[in-house]
Amino acid sequence: MDGVRYKTREVLDKNKIEKFLQQSRLGHLGMVDGHLPYVVPLNFVWTNEKLYFHGATGGRRNQVMDANPEVCFTVCEEYGTITDPVPAKTDTAYMSVIIFGKAEPVVDLDEATHMLQEMINKYVPGYYNRPLPQQHVDRYRSAVFGGPVQVYRIDPYHITAKENPIETDKMFIPGKNV
Repeated sequence: MDGVRYKTREVLDKNKIEKFLQQSRLGHLGMVDGHLPYVVPLNFVWTNEKLYFHGATGGRRNQVMDANPEVCFTVCEEYGTITDPVPAKTDTAYMSVIIFGKAEPVVDLDEATHMLQEMINKYVPGYYNRPLPQQHVDRYRSAVFGGPVQVYRIDPYHITAKENPIETDKMFIPGKNV
């Protein structure tokens, strides 16, 4: 696999990538549907160096992954515009990560329960006063067990990351001009 072309923006710090993936709230799952690209925005959890997501059983996303489980998952956060007196040097502050791997349905109840608990902890921290019961997950989670939701895991085989950090004194704010 190719690395990042713009080497000055490449992020190699695994801790920084890990923290970014744990805090980001939205990613885009890229798939190949026959000869056409198909991209879906998703909530996700990054835990134990794996990416997890869940959603309704059936549907186009699941059909596409069943036919071709090779996917990429992109997470990007835009932090604002970096200004410069020269218009052509105006830029964007951001961080992005692309994960390449295979999407596989999670059939293990312990793994599915852990992932869904992590999802709750990430998106509604402190809202529930007790952990998610395994029996609830067993009824809820997958078509394999007759439920309306399927949990998926992406085991990465390649990860790239880029960043253009915030330059506090150069960030655009409305009304600022040169």
